[in-house]
Amino acid sequence: MNIPWEDGFAISVRIENGAASIAANKAGLLSLSRQLAARAQEQPGSHIHYDEYNALEDGSQELVIERLEG
Repeated sequence: MNIPWEDGFAISVRIENGAASIAANKAGLLSLSRQLAARAQEQPGSHIHYDEYNALEDGSQELVIERLEG
């Protein structure tokens, strides 16, 4: 699945004191919303991994988005 990203997107994921934090600029939020909407159309169990090597800012924690049943 090839989902377009907005030009200039920036997304970072941090885990501090046990809480996950996703921070993004406007282009990042729009891009992430497209990723989530597309994942919702997939079969349960489908998932995608994001990390600093493919979409997230340097130093970000890995983010896995998975489509559950229902």
